[in-house]
Amino acid sequence: MAQPNITPLSSSFMLTSMVGFLLSAFWIYGGDKTWGITFMLFFGIMFVAAIISMTYAPVDFEERKGRKK
Repeated sequence: MAQPNITPLSSSFMLTSMVGFLLSAFWIYGGDKTWGITFMLFFGIMFVAAIISMTYAPVDFEERKGRKK
């Protein structure tokens, strides 16, 4: 079975998703509920993508990255 080609996302990607979700929940949602929910959904999807990337990315990604041409 072939391994999936999943590239790990950076830690700043996860941090952005967490801070963005919190800002959307506490600041934007108070002003406009539609935009608040939309941004919370968007940053929530970003967070799930970061978790999936951390879970399924290969452990030796940095070594394999150097060998690929």
